[in-house]
Amino acid sequence: MAEVVRFVVPAGRGKTLLVWGLSPGPTAEALQHALFAAFSRFGLLYSVRVAPNAAGAAPGFHAVVKFYSARDARRAREACHRQPLGQKAPVKVLTGTRHWGFQQRDLVLSSSKCRDLANYYLGFNGWSQRVLLLQNLSGFDEQENSAAELPCSGRRLQYLCVVEVALSGYACQSRGVGMAEEHVSHRAELLGKVKETQKLAVQKALSNAFQKLQFVVLESGKVVVECRSSGDSELEEGVEGLLQVRDVPEEQARPGQEEDCPSDCSLGAE
Repeated sequence: MAEVVRFVVPAGRGKTLLVWGLSPGPTAEALQHALFAAFSRFGLLYSVRVAPNAAGAAPGFHAVVKFYSARDARRAREACHRQPLGQKAPVKVLTGTRHWGFQQRDLVLSSSKCRDLANYYLGFNGWSQRVLLLQNLSGFDEQENSAAELPCSGRRLQYLCVVEVALSGYACQSRGVGMAEEHVSHRAELLGKVKETQKLAVQKALSNAFQKLQFVVLESGKVVVECRSSGDSELEEGVEGLLQVRDVPEEQARPGQEEDCPSDCSLGAE
């Protein structure tokens, strides 16, 4: 059977595993890395979170492991349930059964997580990104010699970005739009804020471009890419109508990798 993998934060009972019976000996950080190594053998992980057991329960830890694929999560549960996973006593691995009374809205995946997902299913050379537009909407020049024009009360620095993602093995391109703004309160911080705002706008545009793609993973492991309809089509048409789209040199506009939250232990998002 085919499974759809989307560029959103994984949700649903089939993609979350609960690990019980972790030894109290190692630190939570050590357990986090050990579990990441153990479960990542079965597929790409979104996060691994380890926490101490509640007061009154047996001493030790439990963990929540999230996969992007429900099929990978099922394989991991079947292989790891009642296995020691690096400790003396076996652990219990169960499928998460928490159910919300209302439908949750899909949470946008960060740009670094989008890169991880694309690299996993397409390979590092299977896709590319191109910044088509990086536009200053602030109403003042960001160059150093104009910093004196900044009012003492500060200004809002705004940038609009359009990014195109192209998949080399498929006849598929997706464009995303991102806007970022920062408040500049001192003239001395203007240049640093410009770079920070540009980077954030590119990251948001890249994430938005990936939201319009999804993978259909077949049982054989073959991956089919689908381009989904975009809710931002009107915005993109408006951007192209008002602003001249231009190529930005890659070395000038490409942002660095986003820093991951240590508690997620994505080792490679959000």
